[in-house]
Amino acid sequence: GVGLAREEFIINSHIGIHPLALIHYDELTKSNDPAVKEIVARIDEMTAAHPGDKKEFFINKLARGIGRIAAGFYPNDVIVRLSDFKTNEYANLIGGHLYEPVESNPMIGWRGASRYYDEKFKDAFGLECAAILKARGEMGLTNIKVMVPFCRTPEEGKKVIATMAEFGLMQGDNNLEIYVMCEIPSNVISAESFADIFDGFSIGSNDLTQLTLGLDRDSDLVSHIFDERNEAVKTMVKQVIDVAKKRGKKIGICGQAPSDFPEFAT
Repeated sequence: GVGLAREEFIINSHIGIHPLALIHYDELTKSNDPAVKEIVARIDEMTAAHPGDKKEFFINKLARGIGRIAAGFYPNDVIVRLSDFKTNEYANLIGGHLYEPVESNPMIGWRGASRYYDEKFKDAFGLECAAILKARGEMGLTNIKVMVPFCRTPEEGKKVIATMAEFGLMQGDNNLEIYVMCEIPSNVISAESFADIFDGFSIGSNDLTQLTLGLDRDSDLVSHIFDERNEAVKTMVKQVIDVAKKRGKKIGICGQAPSDFPEFAT
C-alpha cells in the first residue's frame, strides 16, 4: 500500500492553478486589470482541452492523479493526505496571489485543517472532496483512505469531518477511514481525544520535531539543532504509539526520520 500520497504533488504537477481562481473564473473574466487578464489567459490555455465548468478541470485532474496511485496498489490501502500547502506555496499557483494572505511565518499559519472549514477556502476544499468521491465512487477505488494534516485541536478535527460530510465524504461510508497527522505536540497531548474522532494516526516526524523543539528547520541559524532522535521527540512518538495501541487505532509514520535513521522505526 501507500502510507502517504500527497495531493500537493498532483496539484503542482498536473493542475497548477489555484482552486479559487477556477471557482471564480467567471468573475475574473470581467476584470479590466491587465494582471488578472493574464491570469485568465493562462487558465484558458491550461484548460483548453477541458471545456465547460473550470471547477471540473480541477476535480478530474486530481481524481485521475489519486486514481492512478490507488489503482496501482489496489486493493491495498492508499492513504491520501488532503492539501497542506502553506500560504506562500498556494500563492505560487496561477491566480494564487489574488486569494492568499501574506504571513510572516506560513509554517505555523493558515495551513492544513484550519483551511477546510474556513469560509474563505471551504469551496476550494469542496473540490478536493469531489475528486476523492469520484476516485472512490466512479472509479471504484475504495482502498483510498483520507488523512487530515496539521489539525491543531480535537474540535478542529470535528469541524473538518463535518465539512467533509457536507461535501459527501462521510466517515465510514463505503469503509471510508479518516486519519489524522500527528505532527503537533497537541496531537500527542490530546491523543485520547483525537482517537475519539479519527480512525488512526500517522506521525509526521518533521513537523513534530520542529514544533517540539521550537525551531524553524528552514533557518540556517538553528537547523543544526533539528534532530528527530532528540529524547523529547522520541518521548512524543512513544506516547502517541502507546495511546493508539491502547485504543486499537492504526498508526504509522510518514516523516523523514525512518529514511535518515532506520533505527527510528524500530
